[in-house]
Amino acid sequence: MAYDRVKIFEQAKEMIVKHKLFFVEDIIAFIPCSKQTFYDFFPVESDELDTLKTLLEVNRTTLKVSMRSKWYTSNAPALQMALMKLIATPEELKKLSMQFIESENKNTNQYPAFGDNPLESE
Repeated sequence: MAYDRVKIFEQAKEMIVKHKLFFVEDIIAFIPCSKQTFYDFFPVESDELDTLKTLLEVNRTTLKVSMRSKWYTSNAPALQMALMKLIATPEELKKLSMQFIESENKNTNQYPAFGDNPLESE
């Protein structure tokens, strides 16, 4: 079956917007061609695939902003904690952590070089 590359590209853009898709695999599920045909038409470095990925990224960003806004106005402690972890400084994250282990090597012992046996005396 012969596919029209331009038509497939336009359908892909339409499906991304209409169904608020997030992943390239989602696009393939909504258009009338196989995965192989899709990637033959739109190779990884192609401008068309970059355009489709940009549309997907717009959907992801829009959703993330919307979710964070809902978390901000929510009274649910779990959502407020999730938002705080996203926006917190490293110092604030330490204070929020139930379990924080800081590891710093303060050992100043000098070990003999490989092959030197300190138990052997000359």
